[in-house]
Amino acid sequence: MKNESKKLSSRTPATASSRSPKKSAKSPSAKSSKRRAGIPTKTVQVLSSKVIHTAPVFRVTSDEVIEPSGVKVRRDVIRHPGSVVVLALDEHKSEPFVLLIRQYRYPANQYLWELPAGRIDEGENALTAAKRELAEETGYSASEWIPALYYYSSPGFLDETMSIFAARDLHRGKATPEEDEFITCKLVSLRTAVQWVMSGKLKDGKAIAGVLWAAQKFHISGDRQNGKRS
Repeated sequence: MKNESKKLSSRTPATASSRSPKKSAKSPSAKSSKRRAGIPTKTVQVLSSKVIHTAPVFRVTSDEVIEPSGVKVRRDVIRHPGSVVVLALDEHKSEPFVLLIRQYRYPANQYLWELPAGRIDEGENALTAAKRELAEETGYSASEWIPALYYYSSPGFLDETMSIFAARDLHRGKATPEEDEFITCKLVSLRTAVQWVMSGKLKDGKAIAGVLWAAQKFHISGDRQNGKRS
């Protein structure tokens, strides 16, 4: 069976036309359209900001702001440099396998299955951090890296962003985890990983996002009866 349509691609799909439609002189601006739709067009005004806690990985600020809606509020925010997540894929078998890790998470008070991940260190870009985290936590490296997802993990009180990269053409190596990291690695079929998501066995948000992204790209369902590629 041909797999060309199932493979991931880092190329941007071609548009139907390279020409951009001319703007009408009477066309409403984006700003006026938002105003009519009830979407605030003002920017936030920061009246004051102070650091109330500093930790090795993050800091907490207490800010007094006037938000675009006009409301004046206090916002306590966890400031984080951003994190990377690695969706490592083994495509040498009849269906893709995804590399999951298992470790104890104190805030959740349980062991969780996750994707390899970590923060972006000072002076690093996201891709460099992703390669480092995969090697440190699992020992694997990859020949091909594709940006997959970018999102805010919990924007109600945390400014941390998550950059998920798909890593392909894996090569084994020796892991070098940090002193407080006790990690178990396991290659799980993508179909099984989707089943873990749907059954609640996979509880980690970044892992859920990465697994479902891969399932969409490979057209794989977690259904036990119809779990094959379409």
